[in-house]
Amino acid sequence: MHPPVRLVAIDMDGTLLPTFAQKIGERTARALKAAQNAGIIVAIATGRRTAYTAPLLEGLGLRADTPLITSNGAVVRTLGGESIDRCHMEARVARGLCGLLREFGAVVFTFDRPGRGELVLENLEQAHGRIALWVEANRNAIEVVKPLEHALPDGENPIQGMVTGTLARMREAEEALKASPWKANCECILTEYPARDLSIVDLLPPGVSKGWALERLADRLGVGRKETMAIGDNWNDVDMLEWAGQGVMMGNAAVELRTMAKMRGWKQAPPNDQDGVAVVLEAAITKVLAAKA
Repeated sequence: MHPPVRLVAIDMDGTLLPTFAQKIGERTARALKAAQNAGIIVAIATGRRTAYTAPLLEGLGLRADTPLITSNGAVVRTLGGESIDRCHMEARVARGLCGLLREFGAVVFTFDRPGRGELVLENLEQAHGRIALWVEANRNAIEVVKPLEHALPDGENPIQGMVTGTLARMREAEEALKASPWKANCECILTEYPARDLSIVDLLPPGVSKGWALERLADRLGVGRKETMAIGDNWNDVDMLEWAGQGVMMGNAAVELRTMAKMRGWKQAPPNDQDGVAVVLEAAITKVLAAKA
């Protein structure tokens, strides 16, 4: 038997958000607020950067101190904008990754600064061809620099990079990175969307992941591992599901991930298009309130 949940970390795309949607469903929004009212700390854990995450949570009535684990763990802030944690990738490593990975797909680096130049890439047309919705949503933050290495002089350290392309090419990119001298200087995290033949390889400082950030956050909050729940649907969620004492895999996750969930004893939620997060939170809230009673 698991103890009542005190902290829950929830992925955004494919988990909180319905498929192809940019708005959290009404039932899920109510469940997030109800969880906070019941005393559960709700953290959002996403590969998105903070500026691409916070607007989706506006108007839900969530607390200003709601933690946002963004850029796959590289940056942690509250919804109100207070900085909690942050780490960087060395610029020299980022330059090396440009040369290694540009042949596989569109390479993007993210900086922790507001406005244009927060996202830097060298081929806007290539990125638009693979991730058009992302490009349009982030156009005001994108700066084009050719070659990309010129945006990465010593001292200009990004928080995260990514390369995106087809499923097959990103698996090749992942293998190329693992076989390169840069492997020791970079964490490589895969996210896949098979229905769109779209994959993203996130490039992070060594050791950084959603799980790493969640462990550090729980320690700051004085919450035990067994009292922590994590909910996700993709490969970049695996680390946090492994660390949390209560892992939950979404029903819309790939078969390979759902099989992994069964082997590791994680629960399975209904799919994101069936309010899966709300179903899980409502059960957690009931357990918390029963324990208090």
